[in-house]
Amino acid sequence: MELIDSHTHLDFPDFDGDRREVLGRSRQLGVRRMVVLGVYQQNWQRLWDLVQTDSDLFAAFGLHPVYLDDHRPVDLTELGDWLTRLSGHRQLCAVGEIGLDYFLEQLDRERQQALFEAQLKLAVDFQRPALLHVRRSHAAVIATLKRIHLPRGGIIHAFAGSQEEAREYIKLGFKLGLGGAATWPQALRMHKVIARLPLDAVVLETDSPDMAPVMYPGQRNSPEHLPDICTALAERMGISPSALAEASTRNACELFNW
Repeated sequence: MELIDSHTHLDFPDFDGDRREVLGRSRQLGVRRMVVLGVYQQNWQRLWDLVQTDSDLFAAFGLHPVYLDDHRPVDLTELGDWLTRLSGHRQLCAVGEIGLDYFLEQLDRERQQALFEAQLKLAVDFQRPALLHVRRSHAAVIATLKRIHLPRGGIIHAFAGSQEEAREYIKLGFKLGLGGAATWPQALRMHKVIARLPLDAVVLETDSPDMAPVMYPGQRNSPEHLPDICTALAERMGISPSALAEASTRNACELFNW
């Protein structure tokens, strides 16, 4: 069973003590390719250095809304410079992690929106998919994506929206990222939604080191957990783990042109 982890932060210090071992164990479990997402300008070089050590790691660069107060105006220019410099590189796969976070009330929504739109336009200009953080902000994100059309689409990371929101994203060309949060017993609405999602719209992810699945409570999340996430979600969807793994891998390869 081959799997792709479409959303990790393997560059984070949480993995500094055993990163090589984590990668080795993940590969033994069938998780071959992994996407590592940037969240602020200060971690892009570290992320790229990591990706260059392993041909099955792929990079995305972006300015995450949660770090809004850390971003400088020049960071957008630098993001464009990074995308220009690496435009032909096989290991640059997307713009992300970007989006809107309405859960944290201290984050100014107008500034978030301006940053989000600027980065979506970079994704359009550089013909890359966008990997989106969407928290309590589905209506605003959907409205924005209807105004700024992304030919390559992207992924709604950790999707936790309604059936109607799922349909809207799919119509806009986006895949829905499913990971550990969808395994939690309290995610009752999500369980109903994922059972009705079309298989060609789903990609699996971990968000390592965050969002550990229910079977690893309180632990650091890791790509090693993706097979267990796949098994748990397949049960919710009424299909075999191998069918979900095959669909997710096919969808990710299609999205990233692998």
